[in-house]
Amino acid sequence: MSHRFLPPIILLATANCTVAHESDDPTQPPRLADLLESSSMIDRTHPFDAETIYWPTAEGFELRVDARGLTDDGYYYTANSFSAAEHGGTHLDAPIHFAEGGWTTDQIPVERLIGPAVRIDVSSRCLENADYEVGVEDFRSWEDQHGNLPEGAIVLLYTGFSRHWPNRARYLGTEDQGEQAVANLHFPGLAPAAALWLAENRSIRAIGLDTPSIDFGQSKQFQSHQILFEANIPAFESVDQLERLPEKDFVIVALPMKIGGGSGGPLRIVALLPGV
Repeated sequence: MSHRFLPPIILLATANCTVAHESDDPTQPPRLADLLESSSMIDRTHPFDAETIYWPTAEGFELRVDARGLTDDGYYYTANSFSAAEHGGTHLDAPIHFAEGGWTTDQIPVERLIGPAVRIDVSSRCLENADYEVGVEDFRSWEDQHGNLPEGAIVLLYTGFSRHWPNRARYLGTEDQGEQAVANLHFPGLAPAAALWLAENRSIRAIGLDTPSIDFGQSKQFQSHQILFEANIPAFESVDQLERLPEKDFVIVALPMKIGGGSGGPLRIVALLPGV
């Protein structure tokens, strides 16, 4: 990926991060420490714990305490084991999840996970309709105000559904579990026509939203997954509190657990808001 595809904040951070003091040359980029000091970092990740919401057919998160307390040698020591499905809580969907031959979790280039971001606000529509599908017109409406989606953008869809976390009945549409519960899922997602429009007409790094799936709850074929992942566009699901982000001019850093051969995995996603 060329430098022109990297967001300015990342270019500045990498260009001069080894400088030990502030330069007197105004043409030089700022130090990484200065850049971070002038930016606000906001974590958009739900914690992984006993309340983490998973797909009705998936195993949930379990933390097992292996050691906790003073050792025989007198020092304190804690260690745990955990188990969880790849797809639950704030997590990555790798393209292999729905596209044969697509990137696995460990194969996604890291530069596809860090970049300039935009937020598309569809919360008012989703408040009226839990089965709302974000359409091309929603993207067109954003572009009428801000211009075309930036090349290499990470697109975040704000539905407002993170306000329901960790209430499974409100967030998923049902608190039931097992295969029979899938038919009762109700939450917004991305319309297949909009997924195709993005894949064919815009050059985006990744896409994310604050619901459990990039396809809406009542989807049977998961077409938006198929379309995006055929184009090797990763997805971030169950992102937290997107209402606190601006509509543009910020950076997302979304780094998943690097699972070899994985179809997804737990994700830590952070927004950098310069000048805040």
